[in-house]
Amino acid sequence: MHGRTAVAGVGESRYYRRGAADETEFQLACIAIRNAVEDAGLKLSDVDGIVSFMDRDRNHPARLGAALGTGKLNFTGQAWGGGGNLGMSTLMIADGALTAGYAECVVIFRALAQGQFGRFGRAPAVARAAGEQAYLMPFGVAAPVVRNALMVRRYMHEHGIGQEALAEIALAAYAHAQHNPRAVRYGHPLTREDYHASRWIAEPFHLFDCCQENDGAAAIVMTTAERARDLAKPPVYLRAAAAGMERWGGVPAFNEPSFPNGRYWHIGEKLWERAGAGPADVDVAQFYENFSGTTLMAISDIGFAPADGIEDFVSGGNIQWPDGDLPINTSGGNLAEAYIHGFQAVNEGVRQVRGDSTCQVPDVELSLVVSGPGTPPGSAALFSREP
Repeated sequence: MHGRTAVAGVGESRYYRRGAADETEFQLACIAIRNAVEDAGLKLSDVDGIVSFMDRDRNHPARLGAALGTGKLNFTGQAWGGGGNLGMSTLMIADGALTAGYAECVVIFRALAQGQFGRFGRAPAVARAAGEQAYLMPFGVAAPVVRNALMVRRYMHEHGIGQEALAEIALAAYAHAQHNPRAVRYGHPLTREDYHASRWIAEPFHLFDCCQENDGAAAIVMTTAERARDLAKPPVYLRAAAAGMERWGGVPAFNEPSFPNGRYWHIGEKLWERAGAGPADVDVAQFYENFSGTTLMAISDIGFAPADGIEDFVSGGNIQWPDGDLPINTSGGNLAEAYIHGFQAVNEGVRQVRGDSTCQVPDVELSLVVSGPGTPPGSAALFSREP
């Protein structure tokens, strides 16, 4: 890391509401990859590496390579784990492959077609509840929204956080989405009154505290810093990245020493140490919002504010473009742009450094992207204008 590799291009498919895509998930992946390669000024035949994440990814690199007409695939990789929590660890995989010389041009992507394959937010169907499910399902703790609601409610209780803090996350996302024609919720502004009037999903989460369910794909192209400097778009350097979990991260969250947290404190420590920077140096940030409350946890865990002060930090327009000290989720995020397991946030993080975001923060030097909080293992990445 430390600027040895760079993002040379970003791309996406059209983003749809769940089930509305005309394309298959595989076709959406191909569209996003093709657009990212074109954005970089490269040819598909230049691609010799493909990386993705989620242990249920259905889009095999061999099939993608054949369909797209890539070069010989010298490297493929995948970050294990479900959901969007390991999205940024894919950059670590690609960085390692590029710096070791295993590949010269690596595509990273994520594609979802929930209309084709089913909803991710639905509780799993099981013939017999075993392990942790035997203790959770009899009480209705099955879907992700219920698990996270329990954790966030406890967090709010322990740190004196009110409902308005959650509202600020949703309002910022929707405000930014109104400037972004790619956003699914573009043209659908959200008022504070709308937020509070929306139905409860699982307290403390209203409807607008919950991420969307979408069909679509997002992709980036990474290459060496030297090569990226000669391509079509300004290179965006990978300054640092971190991923992992504490030793107890593989057990149910209810058994952890500290139940209500985003599980990001040690990832933040590693990220800042590797970057030689700190939270105060960051100009703009993209935080994964599976639910607004876990975003609050991640903002605190990563080092921007103590938990007891997180409501003050997100209030008063502080996280909204153009006047906030730390604008977050400037494309609309999972709540209002699209839910592509958070990988669309990488595209926005890169665009902020390049200077072509729809909610552009002036003179961005450091841009942070944080993957799904609340579910270990987690990951985060820091992009920079200079290597």
